[in-house]
Amino acid sequence: MSQKPRRSFLKKGLGMTALPLMGFAPMSELPKGQDKNLKLSLNAYSFNSPLKDKSLSLDGLFNFCAENAIPAIDLTAYYIETYPEVPNDRLLYDIKKMAHYSGLDISGTGVRNDFTLENAAQRNKEIKHVKDWIIAASKMGAPVLRVFAGKTEAQGVKWKELADGVIEAMQECASFGAQHGVIVAMQNHNDFIKSADQVNYIMENVGEEWFGLVLDVGSYSLKDPYEEISENIHHAVNWQIKENINHFGEQKPVELKRLIKIINRSDYNGYLPIETLGPGDPFEKVKKFLKAVKKAMG
Repeated sequence: MSQKPRRSFLKKGLGMTALPLMGFAPMSELPKGQDKNLKLSLNAYSFNSPLKDKSLSLDGLFNFCAENAIPAIDLTAYYIETYPEVPNDRLLYDIKKMAHYSGLDISGTGVRNDFTLENAAQRNKEIKHVKDWIIAASKMGAPVLRVFAGKTEAQGVKWKELADGVIEAMQECASFGAQHGVIVAMQNHNDFIKSADQVNYIMENVGEEWFGLVLDVGSYSLKDPYEEISENIHHAVNWQIKENINHFGEQKPVELKRLIKIINRSDYNGYLPIETLGPGDPFEKVKKFLKAVKKAMG
């Protein structure tokens, strides 16, 4: 399988001929194993209920991250006032400042969209929505905007037909993202995208350097999830590390040491956003899962 995305972006984007003069190491010397540059982040969706009912503010969420030594926040756009509309610049800049004062990086943000819609006008509306939030992400300081392929579930020829529309939409959005310094990243979400093969098909046909994968470890339901993760990890630009994996339709606790071993053997460097789901106190659930992930990372 092609290893193009992460390596070729660095080579082409920075210019390999200039690297020795700039002090960059050859690609073969990029950190692996214990020398990797991996940093934890928290996906705001872990606090979906209290954020939606306003019992938790963004300021409170940022304080929680700071108090628990979480280096970054993946601030899903749903929790930004005015969503789905983009807020004014003042609010975006205030969020950026609030994160900085809390000692947090904004590792990414994300929107709801559906590129599997067959009606061209409706799909174009979805593309505009993503483009609007690309601009917002840039102003907020988020390097990655998470998008979905879509909700439609299909197989065979029908899947390929819908995938063509998804690919065209992703190409347009990624090209736009490049103009604003924002990586557009598709999340495999166990709806239209269910398998590593489907992820690879979309990724390799989009072919844009500012396009990548938000690798959702809990959304591979057709084959062994750890093998699927290994098949897709070279596309990853961000993550959703969840408490459970979907093992052939059955929810099972994620084997964190096994997952971290896969990551350490890859070329991936960057943020590892964690996300807790389901019933229970999110404050306690996040703390417990954070402790387990840190232990697995060593």
